[in-house]
Amino acid sequence: MTDIMAEFHVGQITKGIGGFYTVSTTCGDVVCKARGLFRKQQIKPLPGDMVEIRLLPGGGGYMEKLLPRRNSFLRPPICNVDLLVILASAAKPKTEPYILDKMLIMGASKGVDAVIAVNKCDLESGQDLISIYRPSGIPIFQVSALTRDGLGEFSDILNGKFAVFAGSSGVGKSSLLNALDPAPSRAVGEISRKLGRGRHTTRQVELFSLPGGILAADTPGFASLDGIEKIPARDLAQCFPEFSPYAGQCRFSGCLHGKDLGCAVSEAAGRGDIHPVRYGNYLRMLSEAE
Repeated sequence: MTDIMAEFHVGQITKGIGGFYTVSTTCGDVVCKARGLFRKQQIKPLPGDMVEIRLLPGGGGYMEKLLPRRNSFLRPPICNVDLLVILASAAKPKTEPYILDKMLIMGASKGVDAVIAVNKCDLESGQDLISIYRPSGIPIFQVSALTRDGLGEFSDILNGKFAVFAGSSGVGKSSLLNALDPAPSRAVGEISRKLGRGRHTTRQVELFSLPGGILAADTPGFASLDGIEKIPARDLAQCFPEFSPYAGQCRFSGCLHGKDLGCAVSEAAGRGDIHPVRYGNYLRMLSEAE
């Protein structure tokens, strides 16, 4: 008699298109459909989800159960992330620090560590971005997908992690993934000369296995900041690690660090101990959150 339990496997969703999900299991990739129960309960499986599937005799399978998530994002739609890799560029299309800070906060609000990779350093060094973010303690790397400069140290921090690559269109997410993978497979777009922006080459979130035990996800470029989750004003300062040495020194408890009298964070920014660009971005986000 067939062992019914042998038909069930646990795996991770690596891609979902048109109601079909590719699930990576110990017996290989299996293309599955989700049970109708998922739709009735308004549960949408995401890339990164750990799921229980039932194999069908003729091939393929059904997704039976969604295992608990450690974290999840609306944009990009993905979950169970270990590391958020935010790509920036000092060359065209040049990345604004405010965009980086928005994405850093998106990661911090989910409890996900983040690093910044300044790509195209063969064209522009990105030293301005380095000077802003290195004092914050957020890891930042200068890399070039074209020349492979800086990729050794950068890949070390990714080893054994599920890393999501995010950033504005044209900064080189797919190019950098290709540089990390000896078997390139991802399409690479050209920068629009008229707009100075990238064309979207990634159409959906997809997970890839890379050397060094790296599981990576290339995500569609951010055409705008719509959909990036907002966090309450009272929690915003916790997303800026360079604030923490001063946060307990403010004159008033519950200080939001918005240039209030006796605010130690504001005073530190005034002395240059906190980079003015970072503090300025914080004030802008604080205003939006309030």
